[in-house]
Amino acid sequence: MEILDKIRERKARTGVIGLGYVGLPLAIEFAHAGFHAVGIDVDTRKVDAINAGQSYIVDTSNEEVASLVAAGRLHATTDFAAIEDLDTINICVPTPLRKTKDPDMTYVVAAVSEIKKHLRAGQLIILESTTYPGTTEELVLPQLEESGLKVGRDFFLAFSPERIDPGNKQFNTRNIPKVVGGVTARCTQVAKTLYEQSIETVVPVSSTRVAEMVKLLENTFRSVNIGLVNELALMSAKLNINVWEVIDAAATKPFGFMPFYPGPGLGGHCIPIDPFYLGWKARMNGFEPRFIELAGQVNESMPKFVVDKVTDALNDDGKAVRNSRIHVLGVAYKRDVNDIRESPSLHVIKMLIDRGARISYSDPFVPEIREDGIELTSVPVRETLEAGTDCVVLLTDHSGFNYSEIVHLAPLIVDTRNALRDFIGGNIVRL
Repeated sequence: MEILDKIRERKARTGVIGLGYVGLPLAIEFAHAGFHAVGIDVDTRKVDAINAGQSYIVDTSNEEVASLVAAGRLHATTDFAAIEDLDTINICVPTPLRKTKDPDMTYVVAAVSEIKKHLRAGQLIILESTTYPGTTEELVLPQLEESGLKVGRDFFLAFSPERIDPGNKQFNTRNIPKVVGGVTARCTQVAKTLYEQSIETVVPVSSTRVAEMVKLLENTFRSVNIGLVNELALMSAKLNINVWEVIDAAATKPFGFMPFYPGPGLGGHCIPIDPFYLGWKARMNGFEPRFIELAGQVNESMPKFVVDKVTDALNDDGKAVRNSRIHVLGVAYKRDVNDIRESPSLHVIKMLIDRGARISYSDPFVPEIREDGIELTSVPVRETLEAGTDCVVLLTDHSGFNYSEIVHLAPLIVDTRNALRDFIGGNIVRL
């Protein structure tokens, strides 16, 4: 099979559509493996940055991008006509939710439409965007076969869920096992062979539906367990119990327990969204996923619980939320990343503003916020605290924050991440 020979000999031209947290690291791994990697994105800023040897992803250095660009192994473009010269195309575009909590497949449909225009015999197409079971065969395949080409014979189609964890120093694109399922057995073989050139472990499964379901199971598992521990935090607050101490003690059991931790809510592109994709597909087939949806409701309630916690803490200090100077520490959805998609911090800030608070924030990874009616610029922590605040709300526990200094300078702190677990003080209120 010509495509297999090209892949094994590193002569295949690889392409990635969508150069975000998933797409850019994947293109870089293909380039490191000896392929010529082409990144395609409609965002000219990303394309220009890559071609200039600059990275906008926290897990990828400028030096790494620059060296691959200089070696002629990596380049980016906004021109989808580049697809004609590619042998493999990975689709890594966003799959957000609509306001109605239904899947928004706009970006996937647009990418597949562009591929269809330039599809030729011998190409491999792999969808990596998180989606509901059935997407590859029900949405992508019919569009591609409108070209007159036949899947498994003329072109190859597979699904492989992205599993990237931004900011994770231990696991990355190369060493996270790659699950892949093709529309046909030959499709699976070709896709598996491609990933084997750059990924340490490849796990083939029997179909695209199984591969699609794998990612939803992984993130729904996290959502449900976080929902459980968030509900336990709400309960513990009523019972005057330190939920963090409870979890730490339970985690000493060497079997049958896996610790999850409460927080201000879920963020990022996957965990808050994937259960809704699964729930939507389940309802389309006459099944009500009550357990999964209940966990989602608990998780979505956490930002309000945080705001109520801040309100109570200020009241106990003889102050009202209105006109109080509240400084937020961290607005990214998780530690040491610059991603604010679905970040619970934004919901907390918005609710505090609506209650009349005067908000400022510090985040070394997010210099400014310009969305959801919020327009703020990050300011230095020490300078702000020395100027005077009424309350600090710790929402993202970045490793770069000087927590000792913060505890010393802040009159009141609401810690939603247990970042101050080693500090004792009457000015600390824990989730």
